[in-house]
Amino acid sequence: MGSNTRRKTTMAKLNRERAVRERRLRKQAKKEARKQAAAELQGEPSESPPPASADPEAG
Repeated sequence: MGSNTRRKTTMAKLNRERAVRERRLRKQAKKEARKQAAAELQGEPSESPPPASADPEAG
C-alpha cells in the first residue's frame, strides 16, 4: 500500500535540522569553554597531558 512509500525531505526541514545541529554544537562549545574557565580559576590545568616521570629511561 502507501505505507511504505518514501517521501523526500523538504529543503525547509533540512534547513531546520541543520540549524538545530549548529545550535547544539555552539551550545556544547560554550559549555566546555565555561567548564575550562572554571577549572583555570581553580588553578587546575585542564586537558593537560599527565606529568612525565622523573626518570625518562625507566619504562
